[in-house]
Amino acid sequence: MNYKKIFPILDWLPNYKKEFFKNDLGAGLAVGIMLIPQGIAYAMIAGLPPIYGLYTAMIPQMVYAIFGTSRQLSVGPVAMDSLIVASGVATLAEIGTEHFIEFAILLAFMMGVLQVLFGIFKLGFLVNFLSRPVISGFTSAAALIIALSQLKHLMGVDIQRNNKIHGLVLDALEHLKDINLITLAIGIISILILVFFKQFSKKIPAALVVVVLGIVIVKFFNLDQIGVKIVGDIPSGLPNFIVPSFEKQTLINLFPIALTLSFIGFLEAISVAKAIELKHNDYKVIPNQELIALGMGNIVGSFFQTYPATGGFSRTAVNNQAGAKTPMAAIISGTVVGLTLLFFTPLFYYLPEAVLAAIIIVAVFGLLDFSVPKQLLKYSKRELVILNVTLLITATVGIKEGIFVGVILSLGMLIYTTTKPHIAILGRIPDTHFYRNIKRFEGLLITSEEILIVRFDAQLFFANVQYFKDKLETSVAGKGKKLKLIIIDGESINSIDSSGVYMLNEVITKYRSMNIDITFTGMKGPVRDVLEKSGIIEKIGYQNCFLSIQEAVDAFEEGKKSKETGIKFSDYIKQTNS
Repeated sequence: MNYKKIFPILDWLPNYKKEFFKNDLGAGLAVGIMLIPQGIAYAMIAGLPPIYGLYTAMIPQMVYAIFGTSRQLSVGPVAMDSLIVASGVATLAEIGTEHFIEFAILLAFMMGVLQVLFGIFKLGFLVNFLSRPVISGFTSAAALIIALSQLKHLMGVDIQRNNKIHGLVLDALEHLKDINLITLAIGIISILILVFFKQFSKKIPAALVVVVLGIVIVKFFNLDQIGVKIVGDIPSGLPNFIVPSFEKQTLINLFPIALTLSFIGFLEAISVAKAIELKHNDYKVIPNQELIALGMGNIVGSFFQTYPATGGFSRTAVNNQAGAKTPMAAIISGTVVGLTLLFFTPLFYYLPEAVLAAIIIVAVFGLLDFSVPKQLLKYSKRELVILNVTLLITATVGIKEGIFVGVILSLGMLIYTTTKPHIAILGRIPDTHFYRNIKRFEGLLITSEEILIVRFDAQLFFANVQYFKDKLETSVAGKGKKLKLIIIDGESINSIDSSGVYMLNEVITKYRSMNIDITFTGMKGPVRDVLEKSGIIEKIGYQNCFLSIQEAVDAFEEGKKSKETGIKFSDYIKQTNS
């Protein structure tokens, strides 16, 4: 058994070099400091006390360092998963209650188990059912919901938690008269600092700057006494080992949310891990092992009171930019969070909730995807419809519903396109042996009244055989009575099933009765094997299979010249190949 594949830490740790530590230390400190306000902020999105965000910022990434294959991926709480946790668990328990916290922790365990199982059985490919338009529409809607959900903290008003955009907007408008101007000012200034601080310094995390400024200003001016809401007490100490509560009905109720999170979390992590991998040539990210690593992080974390975690985009980018060489940086980051839990949580007592809201709003703004809709508008209107429907359903009905509808629409479009794939009638480019679609080069290609050349750009299977047959009949009718030969160009046919075989049998029999020969060209090995075993090639004759279209055309022309001898085209081919 290759233990290095199961525990990648056995690969990088024994080969660890002293010169790596300086880079890992700098990156670990930067991400650790960044994780503290993020952990607190994302716990707010999830409807959990701040301490659970810090627990989630510490345990999963340390476990990931043992099992993960990416050297730079930073695992912990993220905005989108936090929103899914809040929306999903809120249907089972009231936010802030003990049951809500228990269910969120149990959800991490279930998500982890599913991810580990997917990894063991190599089911990482299932994430491909989340097409790019679905992901884009979902993430954009989630970003809007997350941002709008922070208006209550940004404005200092009591807006009811809601996972529907219209509900959040209407509630915010009703509370405009109750805005706390000082809270709003703190939030807006924090957003401006977060947006523009990078222009002055890239080494110091902007989130740390606004956190420190916010705490100092609130404490110095006693703003908490005039309506500015603060985080308040955050318990000190490392998380205790507690076994999650397993109840059959709760497990059944949480399963759809856990399944959604297992896919979304993996998709987020693998996309950023693969993007960072391209910048390095000393390791390879293995998707199925990543599933196991993320799953183990969530399973182990759930016994230490964490909620669902995955790889974060912004943290991973910072980790890479800071020069992280190995997962030792993640271990250092986790240590920083652990030290904060032990000694420094009282420092965050006066942290304004408006500052956390600002951190969240700026972070999720990067999730808004404008590039994909612009591109789809140019070349794929159908996929643009899927994107917009996913966005609207997610924003107005619910997160799970949005993903489900998006996946169903994507599969529906896939089924539709496979039943009606592209089919082309070919003509020859003058003075060449190349054949192209006559519709794309209308009037420029050479065609013959006696020859019909058909190219089918898909696998030939039960869902599209009737379409192929109908299109062929239409093309044959268009050629008229002078048609003598049908050339089926198989260059783009990757596979053929039994329905395709039966259809070809019918087609060959039908057109032979009309004195029209059929030949195959460019058939790929697997397709040729099926045609041979099914008797199709024997039926049309081996001599009627050619490597190229031009060879088939030349053979037909030579056969015409032998017409005066009384030899049919097919008989002529037999003679020339004997």
